[in-house]
Amino acid sequence: MKGIYTLAGICLLSGLWTVRAQEASAPAPEDSLQTISDTAVVAVPAKDTIVITTSLGVMKAVFYDDVPRHRAMYERRIREGAFDGTLFYRVVKGFMIQGGSPDSRNAAPGARVGQGSTQYLLLPEFREQHIARKGAIAAPRQPEKTNPQKKSDCSQFFIVQGHSYSSGYLDTLEMARNNPVKNEWWKENYTPHKAEMDSLRKANPREYNRRLRQYREALDVYLHQHPATLFFSEEQRQALTRQGGELNLNGQYTFFAEVVEGLEVIDKIADRRTDKNERPLQDVRIVSIKIK
Repeated sequence: MKGIYTLAGICLLSGLWTVRAQEASAPAPEDSLQTISDTAVVAVPAKDTIVITTSLGVMKAVFYDDVPRHRAMYERRIREGAFDGTLFYRVVKGFMIQGGSPDSRNAAPGARVGQGSTQYLLLPEFREQHIARKGAIAAPRQPEKTNPQKKSDCSQFFIVQGHSYSSGYLDTLEMARNNPVKNEWWKENYTPHKAEMDSLRKANPREYNRRLRQYREALDVYLHQHPATLFFSEEQRQALTRQGGELNLNGQYTFFAEVVEGLEVIDKIADRRTDKNERPLQDVRIVSIKIK
């Protein structure tokens, strides 16, 4: 069962970001989506710390509070010790580290693992504000071909390593997404009045500038409200340029938590030499995951 299980063939499609994956199995029964209801997670504390102890160091993470079903599912599984003793079984340097699969516990050296489970599927909870920055933790899934609803497999997880982006590259991504919307708005709202505005520019420059400013202000409001546009916040820009991330994953996987201490442990794990299946030659064990 490989979804970001394999995460092969990343491409900039469908609104800039799509991930094409390989090797899928049959989707789980619909009733598995109801394992935890929305009403069952209202009382979850807002600032629990997830302590991930590995054979290469300790990471601390916090849950996002706006993905209630995923948060509740992972909190329950962590408290059950579901990930203790499993492996970071798939490591792709400059991309992500993936672990927690039940079949990785006590796996023989070199064995191919990571089949996941159909018992812990949830419908996605995509949130635009949670980008695939370094340290972001997400649920893997099967590819759309066999999983058109992009259901998460919460039997395991992955943590983004990624790479740093230049500020200019982020500007280019914004322009690529926003310019078509901007041009269409300008065509519909300004072009019909262009002749009048051209005349006004010669006859009354002050009034021309006032009206032009109004057009630009209206356009700015429209762009920030349009669902197809893209704007990185200053905090996101700092994270992506200083620490890095993997923007191809945005909008494709549900991110439910984020590493806030121990980012260097991600690098240590990602530096491990791997076999042809991207499993580290020397096991990286998840000693325990606790909530404190």
